[in-house]
Amino acid sequence: MTKRDRKQKNELKVFISSRESRCDECGENLGHGAWILLQGDDKGAACLSCADLDHLVFLPSGDAALTRRSRKYSKLAAIVLKWSRARKRYERQGLLVENAAVELAEHKCKADADTRKLRRARAAIRRAELDEEYIASFAARVRELYPNCPIGREKVVAEHACRKYSGRVGRSAAAKELDKEAVCLAVAAHVRHQETNYDELLLTSFERWQAREQVHAQVSHVLAEWQSTTS
Repeated sequence: MTKRDRKQKNELKVFISSRESRCDECGENLGHGAWILLQGDDKGAACLSCADLDHLVFLPSGDAALTRRSRKYSKLAAIVLKWSRARKRYERQGLLVENAAVELAEHKCKADADTRKLRRARAAIRRAELDEEYIASFAARVRELYPNCPIGREKVVAEHACRKYSGRVGRSAAAKELDKEAVCLAVAAHVRHQETNYDELLLTSFERWQAREQVHAQVSHVLAEWQSTTS
C-alpha cells in the first residue's frame, strides 16, 4: 500500500445518505440526503454535530489548487462522498474543512494565479513540442527507410500518421518506438491513398479488401522505387 493509499484510508469520510437516516448517538431523524459519519466498532452513523464536524465548511470539488491548499491548512478535514446510481460507486463531492483554511487558501491562490496560469501554458507548449519532436523523428525514419521518396513527402506521411486521437498507425506503441514495420505500414497507407486510385475504387462497388488487391501491385512498385536497396 502506498503512502497516498494509507493517507486516504485514514482520512475521515462523510457520506451523503441516499435514504432515510438517523443519528445513532442523539437519535435525531436526519431524513433523506443527510450528511453522516459512519463510525467503526458497530457504533452506527453520527450526524455532523455529534461527530464534532459541524464547525467545518463544505468546499465543493472543482478547483484543484484551492482544494489542495485548503486541505493543507486545515487541521481537521473530511472527504464528502455520495453514491452514484449510474456508476454504482461512491464519488467525491468535495471536502469539509475549516473556514480559516479556505480563506487562507483563497488568498494564496489569488496571489499566484498568474504564475499557475503561466505554468499551465508552458506545460501545454511542452506537450505540443513533444508531438512536434515525435513527428520530426517519424519523418526522419521515413526518409531513412525510403530515401528516394519525393522531397517533403516524409513529413506529409508523419503528420498524417501521427495526428493526435486519430487511431492511426503512427499513434501505436510500435510506431512511437519508430519500429520499421509500423513506419512501413504508414508509408504504404500513404502510397495507397495518394499514388493509386484506391479511394476511387472505394466509392464504387469495391469492398475494401478488393480495392487493396486491385492496387497492391502499384503500391509495391512505388515502395520499391522509394526504398533503399540496403534497407
